[in-house]
Amino acid sequence: MTFMQPAYPLPPKQTLPTMYDLPSEDPEEPGLPDEFHSWQPQLLSQTFVPATYPPERVFSASDLNLYYDPLHPRYHKRPDWFAVVGVPRLVDEGRLSYVFWQEGRAPVVIVELLSPSTQEEDQGETLRGREPPSKWEVYESILRVPYYVLFDRNGDVFRTFQLQGTAYRELFESRLWIEELQIGLGLWQGDFAGVRRTWLRWYDGDGEWVATEAERERQLAERFAAQERMRAEQAEQQAAQERMRAEQAERLATQERQRAEQAEQRAAALAERLKALGVDPDNL
Repeated sequence: MTFMQPAYPLPPKQTLPTMYDLPSEDPEEPGLPDEFHSWQPQLLSQTFVPATYPPERVFSASDLNLYYDPLHPRYHKRPDWFAVVGVPRLVDEGRLSYVFWQEGRAPVVIVELLSPSTQEEDQGETLRGREPPSKWEVYESILRVPYYVLFDRNGDVFRTFQLQGTAYRELFESRLWIEELQIGLGLWQGDFAGVRRTWLRWYDGDGEWVATEAERERQLAERFAAQERMRAEQAEQQAAQERMRAEQAERLATQERQRAEQAEQRAAALAERLKALGVDPDNL
């Protein structure tokens, strides 16, 4: 599947605002995040490592204004989490917002975490055709985001949608696999941010959960500790070999001393016998 990018007629002879001109937050907008709305996106961003794009060409964000319509440059949505591939991971010291007409690429996947104040719009249950359009309309018909995910932490309900033609079709599967990125999304039971519960988490082509930052640090620490143990064992083996060589050298030296002493004893005994026979051994 080729990711389809929205086609917009740009207003003639009009300078469109950039991310520096557009507001980055709206205190009156509903759905302001709680702690879960902060933790879950962190886990998604830490584990979103598509195999088909280098890290410097992958951008993900949470609770960031997404401006999508150059004809109405103030229109925006604020997804709980979204990811874009094929764009720089960093712009300047970090994006103030994501401006579609400036970036040139729409998100490949958007995740909305359902909350009472926004769930109707998130699920496409609000009236269509209004201005500004709903999230569902923007994601489906304007930005044409290939994959859309809804997660309700009350009951851990995980729903996935794929853009097929002009509309989203729900995928009734336990996991989402994105073939183009060689990465998948599923439900994981475990500890994150000090909380044990069911989370959304990305997994790789082998079906293994992609490591979080803490897990990667722990893996690095464990590898470093294992390398240090190996170096210590090698040093001990080398020391043992050196001790063995020293002991062998000492045994050889002892044997040489013993042979020298035996030879000296034989020479003394021979000299005594010669003297007993009246022969001066020093004159031989």
